[in-house]
Amino acid sequence: MTQHDSQSISRRTLLKRSTALALQRVSIPMATSLGLMADAAAQSANDYKALVCIFLYGANDHYNTVIPYDLATHTNYFNIRKGTPVAGTIYDGIAIGRDALSATALSPSLSGGRQMALNPEMTALKTLFDSKRASILMNVGPLIVPTTRQQYDNKSVPLPPKLFSHNDQQAYWQSSFQTEGAATGWGGRAADLIMSNNNRSSLTCVSVNGNALFLSGQSAISYQMSATGATTVNAIKGKSLFSSAACATALQTLMTQSSATPMGSEYNVVAKRALDTYDGIVAAIGANPSAALNALFPSAASNTLSAQLKMVARLIEQQATFGMKRQVFMVGMGGFDLHDFLPAQHPALLQKLSSAMKEFDDAMISMGKDAQVTAFTASDFGRTLASNGDGSDHGWGSHHFVIGGAVAGGQFLGTAPEIGLTHNEQVGSGRLLPSTSVDQLGAELANWFGVSQTDVKTVLPNASHFDLYKLGLFKKLA
Repeated sequence: MTQHDSQSISRRTLLKRSTALALQRVSIPMATSLGLMADAAAQSANDYKALVCIFLYGANDHYNTVIPYDLATHTNYFNIRKGTPVAGTIYDGIAIGRDALSATALSPSLSGGRQMALNPEMTALKTLFDSKRASILMNVGPLIVPTTRQQYDNKSVPLPPKLFSHNDQQAYWQSSFQTEGAATGWGGRAADLIMSNNNRSSLTCVSVNGNALFLSGQSAISYQMSATGATTVNAIKGKSLFSSAACATALQTLMTQSSATPMGSEYNVVAKRALDTYDGIVAAIGANPSAALNALFPSAASNTLSAQLKMVARLIEQQATFGMKRQVFMVGMGGFDLHDFLPAQHPALLQKLSSAMKEFDDAMISMGKDAQVTAFTASDFGRTLASNGDGSDHGWGSHHFVIGGAVAGGQFLGTAPEIGLTHNEQVGSGRLLPSTSVDQLGAELANWFGVSQTDVKTVLPNASHFDLYKLGLFKKLA
């Protein structure tokens, strides 16, 4: 370990431990203020754009999300997933009957006349797809290089580390680093290149769902909020330190005054930035959202994802007040690791996802920012096509959604896989071998966001291994 590395670790440790000791439940990012990467060219951003990552923790079952509808392919899907009919439901085993899909069948057809339908609970997302405000990304997943089934079997190409592991694949999706222990994510690295355009850099990357590797950059830091607002610094803002306003004031002075030591000075900078950001958020968005915004998120009271996206909408609504040009947000919902109880629990999760995405899109339209904001889903990995009786097991590639006014909507993007257990687009039990890498998806999102095609290869280190900008994710400029 070099002397520089030792100093960096000590500094990071001091910040983390001393902040935790001084404040409980405080949203001060545990990171240092670093300069922008030396080789990053400054980007010009006179408009506003935002990316919103919606992470589905636990690995969504894509086979019961985007479902074959044409008779031949559906029959194949149904025969593989069927089991004991579930009384009073549309399920036979974990297969969804074709009759239940007519209301959510999608156009256009895929090659060979194949048709797809959304889960019957996803009527809101079908509305977005039909109105060309959403598209479906087929068979996306982590890859280091383009990989065939033979190469996978022979282990003749590098593969993402620890495939089928929740924690590892969540980290890989968010970081796109093939080495373990990644400290930055591609959302944060994209923000590094553009955050100098923002007046309040601490709000460049915002998580409304806890700590997020995706939002961590070299300079960009993830500011964490709850669905109800900025986390209160109780010991100071609540004037509750030993029930004494004087003690609270003294602590704030101690935290933010100048220091003679480099680490003490850095701590003061981080603490002051967090306190200032809290004050700025409270002043800009107030304690409660407007009645108009409340009306656009009718499910927020019972749908945690809707509540998180509602907070994102409140921040975007005040983008001019904050002086923001570019922002990256992350929200998420859990419960998708359904090895059991898939028919009982999966439909409600998809209904909440679908409704929340539609509500968010409606909010962006009402603000006139729909063409400036793009939201997309991500997840640990897909699932097996084969049933384990009442659920499905860990997979690899998966289908995802992207929404927004700039999106080339109403399309299936990428390559639709076959449905089966033996074809070469899967690696066993119907686990899809991704045909589109996370880097290919990320490259188009980052480039739309304002990252140059040259810098995209810095943001996404494996991007140079792939054929980029072929998905057609966004509308072509006139």
